[in-house]
Amino acid sequence: MTSATSVVRADAAAERTTAHQRAWGWYDWANSAYVTTTGAVLISPYLTALARADVCPGLESGETCDADLSILGLPVAVGALAPYTITVATILSAVVLLFVGAIADRHPRPVRLLGGLAWTGAAAASLMFFLQGSNWQLGVVLVVVANLCFGASTVVYDALLNRIAHPDDRDKVSSRAWALGYLGGGLLLALNLGLMTAHESLGLSYGMAIRLSLLSAGLWWAGFTLIPVLGLRRIRGTTATPVDRRAGIVGGTLVQLRDTFRELRSYPQTLMFLLAYLFFNDGMQTVIASSSLYGIEQLGFRTEQMMITFLVVQFVAFGGALLFGAVAGRLGAKRTVLGGIVMWTLVVAFAFFVPRGAFTTWLLCAVLIGMVMGGTQALSRSLYSQLVPQGRESEFFSFYQAMERGTSWFGTLAFGLMFQLTGSYRPAILVTILFFVLGGLILTRVRVREGIAAAGNEQPRIV
Repeated sequence: MTSATSVVRADAAAERTTAHQRAWGWYDWANSAYVTTTGAVLISPYLTALARADVCPGLESGETCDADLSILGLPVAVGALAPYTITVATILSAVVLLFVGAIADRHPRPVRLLGGLAWTGAAAASLMFFLQGSNWQLGVVLVVVANLCFGASTVVYDALLNRIAHPDDRDKVSSRAWALGYLGGGLLLALNLGLMTAHESLGLSYGMAIRLSLLSAGLWWAGFTLIPVLGLRRIRGTTATPVDRRAGIVGGTLVQLRDTFRELRSYPQTLMFLLAYLFFNDGMQTVIASSSLYGIEQLGFRTEQMMITFLVVQFVAFGGALLFGAVAGRLGAKRTVLGGIVMWTLVVAFAFFVPRGAFTTWLLCAVLIGMVMGGTQALSRSLYSQLVPQGRESEFFSFYQAMERGTSWFGTLAFGLMFQLTGSYRPAILVTILFFVLGGLILTRVRVREGIAAAGNEQPRIV
């Protein structure tokens, strides 16, 4: 063993402390407020309402708006604006995140980069407070910026998992962080539900209650990001230097991306996992992003009922993530994720048959989603962390995020197109089953231990 290798391993061991693991997990707590309150519950129906007010002013509640928006000369149905906006953000992310990952691997202070990206996204999320009347165009811009920064910061954050947790501990650490995120997102959502329910007694309009809720998500994201940034501040650079430092960050980034694309064929199992992930995660993200629209527009629930729904999902997902982490400790992450994909398929089929106005049945669907959602996502992250080569964690996690976005834009696009063609969200939600089936079938073909060996990583006890 060379002295340089000894130093790298000693540094890695020093980084794998309980304090670092706890600080790291708080970023799930921080960003989940935006994902839940803004991304999953409020922004899609609120953006739709702003667009409806623009093209159909004076429309009474319950009346249908038949007019279309005009975006770059193209007609867009009001109900399809939110899915299309998410589509644009996703396509941009698929390109930008590759560069973010390569830069992060060469950045001397990756935790500072995490903070900068997170706080930029949080600022965009906070500015959503100013969305009112019919200014849906500003809403589109802010959603794109916030989603892009969320994805970019997550690339840096996920890659740090390799630095702060031993291979045998990553399923547990990742699952606990996801659980913490669901708890934090659920807590803020509960507070915002109280605000929106009691808005009249507080002297607030309903629109102001929504805007304050959007603001709270941005401030929460910004404030709690301080914990991981400060707690991980001593982590420097990367565990290896993939390219010559003399190239600089920008030049080195381009060289690193060129070399990585050339070397991808050396990691066939990693690529196979990415292909599986981009399909089954596309199904999950499309369901999460579109469920608020589905519940409000198709099933006739009020915004407060959807907030209750997501509260149920959040708090059940807290236990679900911990449960999946425990199951993975016995069966391995791959088998547990495959079981989760089967459960997702059954839940989406169940949601298709929920009758309009059947809120109790809808809540049962929410419980089932909560059980499977957090665990599937947490274990996918930890499983992939085993397959990335040392020194290129951020770059490979950018592939993890970007390749997911490479087709998840197709999921939201398909959802929007199906609505535009049929005028109903039921066939749109059913389309997501295809993504779960394809992702699950591909995942069964991934030989995890072979992929870990090819990446040059230490073999965990169970995979």
